[in-house]
Amino acid sequence: MKINNLNVGFNKKEVLKKINLDITAKKVTAFIGPSGCGKTTLIRCLNRMHEMTQGAYVKGDIFLDNTNIYDQKVNPITVKRRIGMVFQKPNPFPTMSIFDNVASGLKLNGVKDKALIQRIVKESLEGAALWEEVKNELNQPGISLSGGQQQRLCIARSLAMHPEVLLMDEPTSALDPIASAKIEDLIHELKKYLTIVIVTHNMQQAARVSDYTAFMYLGELIEFGKTKEIFENPKKELTERYLSGKFG
Repeated sequence: MKINNLNVGFNKKEVLKKINLDITAKKVTAFIGPSGCGKTTLIRCLNRMHEMTQGAYVKGDIFLDNTNIYDQKVNPITVKRRIGMVFQKPNPFPTMSIFDNVASGLKLNGVKDKALIQRIVKESLEGAALWEEVKNELNQPGISLSGGQQQRLCIARSLAMHPEVLLMDEPTSALDPIASAKIEDLIHELKKYLTIVIVTHNMQQAARVSDYTAFMYLGELIEFGKTKEIFENPKKELTERYLSGKFG
């Protein structure tokens, strides 16, 4: 993905200013920065969720391969199929079984072949490292799972649509350390065939899971580069101050 001169806001309030950023395929890119710096707004722009908020505006271009996802000819629904999203709080559909949670997107998009649906559900749960834990409980409600399992169920639900990019907005902030570690292990596996963008307040997590890190402050991209270089040898004083805990 490529972000060109992105300016974003709500009504007259500008939230993001002149963001330029390249997101490398099949790598993990982390957005870090203090609360209110624009991380979540930026990630929501990457699959056109931001514009769903009343009064929101987006100026600039975001390219997926060679397609500008904000081109008027591009269907936002198509964008959301290609770019999945996992939120801070696990949000399985409360009235649906584990199986139907994963199959829901397929059915909404007109897939009726039961054998195909069953295969994709199994593959998606395997991809989310959840199959072995739930294979005998597929008819149980998705909300009957633990918090960490629910989050992996939501990841499986996204994987079922075969996205090219997976966005993760604070995916472990509501989880205990053991469940968080499982999600981090899963991220390492998923990047073998997916491009992943993660928003995190946890700098240690960013250092562990990401290949590239973008540090944001007050709606601006302060510094971007390989994670090891950002954490060990930041070029900007503001980045160094944030990483050393002097503010944030």
